[in-house]
Amino acid sequence: MESIKLIECPRDAWQGLPRQIPTERKAEYLRGLVAVGFRHIDAVSFVSPKAVPQMADSEKVLEQLGPLEDVEIIGIVVNERGAERAIATGAVSTLGYPCSISKTFLRRNQNQSPEQNEELLKKIRKQADEAGLAMVAYISMAFGNPYGDPWSEEKVAQAAETIVSLGVRSVSIADTVGAADPALVHRVVAAVVRECPECEMGIHMHSTRAEAVPKVLAAYDAGCRRFDSAIGGKWAIHQSRGAECRHQRRIFN
Repeated sequence: MESIKLIECPRDAWQGLPRQIPTERKAEYLRGLVAVGFRHIDAVSFVSPKAVPQMADSEKVLEQLGPLEDVEIIGIVVNERGAERAIATGAVSTLGYPCSISKTFLRRNQNQSPEQNEELLKKIRKQADEAGLAMVAYISMAFGNPYGDPWSEEKVAQAAETIVSLGVRSVSIADTVGAADPALVHRVVAAVVRECPECEMGIHMHSTRAEAVPKVLAAYDAGCRRFDSAIGGKWAIHQSRGAECRHQRRIFN
């Protein structure tokens, strides 16, 4: 039977909560995830504390968490300084870097143009290689966007191919605003798998509870074997204003 990789994403939920979670509670929660069997955790981000105050204590969280055996810790970074911080912890094993085919989202989320985003990806991949870390790149707004920016399945597949050509083996496509139905999920995943058969292709979906399982099955049937998950279905998007997604949940069982 073919196995899948499940990445639990507490970081995605935490960063959108209005009240600060104590550092020790975050570390305790991460230990709990490891205890129940999670081996791949999107745990922290190294971004401006002004932009995401909840994640300002990422270094301290990892320090309190302590060393873990056979557990992948993913740290999200959006620039070279963030990558330096993640590498310096000695606890992050994979750098996660957000890309997008939506120019508007890139500007709002990371204050980057597409050209700047690609150049930074090259630099951060080099930093990861030199530090012996893996990388995963995320394609945000991979199933459409609320801004009217150009979108097509082919654009998503081409973006994935560009990322792979720059030396990043893992690519995860994100339904950032919960726009996709199962049929669209299948088409986009299949397009990426055809374009990049050699990469580890993943998906990061936002969904209502009722639609979650059909979307997961559609992605699996199209060839995806890497799935981001969130216990309780909590998630957060800071810079996707204009999208009707407040009451949607992401959950994989």
